[in-house]
Amino acid sequence: METAVTKRGQTVIPAIIRKRYRIGGGSHLVWLDDGETIKVIPIAADPLQSLRGRGKGTKLNERLLAERRRDRDREKRS
Repeated sequence: METAVTKRGQTVIPAIIRKRYRIGGGSHLVWLDDGETIKVIPIAADPLQSLRGRGKGTKLNERLLAERRRDRDREKRS
């Protein structure tokens, strides 16, 4: 996708991207410049809510419980 920049430095976010990332009036964006590329990151109104579901399918609960069992075993040996 390509957009133009106006004389005032404004550009349009393509509709498909606005819908996908729920960017609307009043949304905030962070601009990251690493010297070679620029990344635009939308900031969610509720950052905690935006993380909901990110770990789905990674079996985080099972990994956490296994790690706790290992910790308990180490403590018993100490």
